[in-house]
Amino acid sequence: MTVVAILKHKGYQVTTVGPTAPIAEVTEILGKHRIGAVLVMDRAEQLLGIVSERDIVRSLAANGGRTLEMTAGQLMTRAFQIVTLDTTVGEAMRMMTEGRFRHLPVVDQDRVVGLISIGDVVKARIMQQAYEVDSLRAYVAGAA
Repeated sequence: MTVVAILKHKGYQVTTVGPTAPIAEVTEILGKHRIGAVLVMDRAEQLLGIVSERDIVRSLAANGGRTLEMTAGQLMTRAFQIVTLDTTVGEAMRMMTEGRFRHLPVVDQDRVVGLISIGDVVKARIMQQAYEVDSLRAYVAGAA
């Protein structure tokens, strides 16, 4: 199973902000859409970084209320990894586990086409394993 299967199931919607968006606005967007991260993109639709709930919480711990006056460009994670539509679910899970992050932008031909979370990846793995168990049960029942 690959990342394209996840996006076919969850959709290709990506929530983005510009680098000058205030963090107060980013938190409103996260809450309104019930998501854990937004992509920071410039006007040319180039991916600059990611702002996640974790980034905001860490900044609140370090900077207090000044965090809400900061911009997405100031707070975003710049060192991010990406996946393609052909990346396997197992590989995406490995990247997230080893890198200790929860979101991966999905890129196709240098264009952002989606964003997957660790929840999406775990759900896909569970579905994949359930399918394999069902297939094995059918095989064993047919062989008996």
